[in-house]
Amino acid sequence: MELDKIPLWRGDSVAIRQLADDFARYVYLPRLAGPEVLAGAARDGVALLSWEKNTFAYADGCDEATGRYRGLRSAQRLDLIHYANDGLLVRPAIAARQLQEDRSGVITSDPTDKIIKDPPDFGGGTGPNGGGTNGGKAANTRPNRYYGSVVLDAARVGRDAGKIADEVIAHLSGLVGAEVKVTLEIEARIPNGVPENTVRTVTENSRTLKFDGQGFERD
Repeated sequence: MELDKIPLWRGDSVAIRQLADDFARYVYLPRLAGPEVLAGAARDGVALLSWEKNTFAYADGCDEATGRYRGLRSAQRLDLIHYANDGLLVRPAIAARQLQEDRSGVITSDPTDKIIKDPPDFGGGTGPNGGGTNGGKAANTRPNRYYGSVVLDAARVGRDAGKIADEVIAHLSGLVGAEVKVTLEIEARIPNGVPENTVRTVTENSRTLKFDGQGFERD
C-alpha cells in the first residue's frame, strides 16, 4: 500500500535496501518494529498467488543495458529476501510482461521502453514536442541544479535540520548520479561580548569538527 500511495517506487522497481532506508527515515511512513518486518512483508508479498493485482514480484537485479530483470520470480516463498540484500521489488505489470515473454521466448516490446528517452515538454522551441531539437530529439530542458537556503531556529536546530534532511535532501540524494553538498553556516552576534572560556570551547570544538573556516572578531 505504501509503495503505491507515497509512492516509494523508483521507476518500475525499488531496491529492498532503499525501502528499509525509507521506512527508517521518513516520519510520514509507518514506524516498523524492526527492519525484519519489512523483509517479512516482502517475502509474503512475493509469495501471494494474487501478486499481479495486489503486490509485486522479486528480482535479483536489473540489466541496465537491456532493461530486463535478472532472476525474476513471483508467486513463491523466497526465504532469501532480507532487508539488507541487493534484491528488487518489481511492479506487477512490468514483471508479468517479462515473465510472459520469458515463457514464450519472444520479446513483444522494446525492453527499454520504460526508460524515458526524451524529457517531458516544458514548453518553448519548435521541436516535435514543443521543445528545441538536437539531432531530431527533444532537447533536455529539465533543471539539473538546485540551491536553497533557510534560517533555522537556534533552539531547535536538530529538529529542523532533521526535517530538512528528510523532506528535501533525501529526495535529491536519492536521484541517480546526484552530487549533493550541504553547508552549514553559523553567524552569532553577542552584544556584551563572548567570554574567554566560551571562545576557547567553541574554537576547539570547531577545529575538532573540521570546520573549513571559523573565528571570532569585533565589529
